[in-house]
Amino acid sequence: MQRLQGKVAIVTGSGRGIGQAIAVKLASDGARVIVNDLDAAPAEETIGRIRQAGGEAAACLGDVTAPDFGQRIVATALERFGGLDIIVNNAGYAWDNVVQKMTDEQWYAMLDVHATAPFRILRAAADHIREAAKKEKAEGRSVMRKVVNISSIAIYGQPGQLGYAAGKSAVIGMTKTMAKEWGRYNVNVNCVAFGLIHTRMTQPMGSGEAVARIGEREFKIGIQPEFLEHMNRSIPLGRGGTPEEAAGAVYLMCIPESDYITGQMVLASGGFVM
Repeated sequence: MQRLQGKVAIVTGSGRGIGQAIAVKLASDGARVIVNDLDAAPAEETIGRIRQAGGEAAACLGDVTAPDFGQRIVATALERFGGLDIIVNNAGYAWDNVVQKMTDEQWYAMLDVHATAPFRILRAAADHIREAAKKEKAEGRSVMRKVVNISSIAIYGQPGQLGYAAGKSAVIGMTKTMAKEWGRYNVNVNCVAFGLIHTRMTQPMGSGEAVARIGEREFKIGIQPEFLEHMNRSIPLGRGGTPEEAAGAVYLMCIPESDYITGQMVLASGGFVM
């Protein structure tokens, strides 16, 4: 029997990379997944992969930082699949600069996507989770639900990533607080902090000059080759991870075997800590 059979999951930022791998992994174990991306094409690609493997998925397109997005994605899960059991707050990106050059726009963009967006989704889900838990208790049933917030080893400090590190650090405080608020409703709230995972966001700069578009903004993405080489040398396992390995760490926090783990941060970094 699939461990997540009958569960409904939200995975933000799941049109590409790690988010896509998480959505596909959860669906492969029986979850019905709400896929999110800014654009229709990446979301449809993820949904296509899930359906091709026999799973169920639906899209909720849009910017996670929009004020109404939290309500919209929760409503999509309830309307399309009749429930909500797993929330993976994965959407995010890095917009780097040293402090003297960082604008207010950059600073708030990092806090908005990494902290405010997950907050709004959790707030939007609160009524459903509370009412579902009360109903299940009255019926003599215990149903565990899961929240997995995504952080980064940037929390340990990296020059040029003040805003990104602040946003990803906020996620940890949110995780520990929500674990205490929602424990009474049988919700495990945990955080997975990734190290070097090989995606388009972490490719060497100069190898194709990948560009990210967030709203009206457009900027180059990637890592300086020298720093990437240093990271690879410093990882005890000897290499960066794959999106599928990153998804595996999130999956561990979603299955019944983690039902007594809450309020924790798990590093998925191959042993690397900055």
